[in-house]
Amino acid sequence: MLPLPRRLIAEGVGTTLLLSTVVGSGIMAETLSGGNVALALLANAVATGCILVVLITALGPVSGAHFNPAVSLAFLLRREIKPAHAITYIGVQIIASIIGVVLAHLMFDLPALQISTHIRTGPGQWLSEGVAAFGLVLIILGGLAVAPRAVPWLVGLFITAAYWFTASTSFANPAVTVARSLTDTFAGIAPASAPAFIIAQIVGAISAAFVAGIIFKGAE
Repeated sequence: MLPLPRRLIAEGVGTTLLLSTVVGSGIMAETLSGGNVALALLANAVATGCILVVLITALGPVSGAHFNPAVSLAFLLRREIKPAHAITYIGVQIIASIIGVVLAHLMFDLPALQISTHIRTGPGQWLSEGVAAFGLVLIILGGLAVAPRAVPWLVGLFITAAYWFTASTSFANPAVTVARSLTDTFAGIAPASAPAFIIAQIVGAISAAFVAGIIFKGAE
């Protein structure tokens, strides 16, 4: 296992680039789509899926490429990461997510930090976030068990699909949710809507860790 500082730098850089892509591609998509929300969402989803493949391929061997407190929590529950390291990972992920949002804003000459006004709420969206986080964590754990080299593609493709099959457009990440509350652009979520999303994501991740332990037992 590589030294913790190197892993944290990888997590920070990866999470920053992920959020810059999520928010930046949303801004670009909304600007160029001429009001066509479906086209904007497609561009946002493809960009996010692509960057996940790239980042996980490049940084996975260094830090595990969690970029997501829900993923770190799942590995903690499986005792594959120490509690202190998991806490540190999550702290870095949250800070780096906010930095990524700021970078996206600055690249498009927008105010560095904003408060989102995009309300995302209701049982359907909460359920969607639980399903998205469950699917993401299950795919990661299953992929590591049966096809480790395919994990970057599995994650990228799952998130691209989940942008479309979930009512919430698949945040599936507590750090991303916090950071996206600080952008009033296409990717934003109002701060009041964020806690329910985060709770649903955590429940989904815990459920996936449990189910993966049953499905993939002995497959590693």
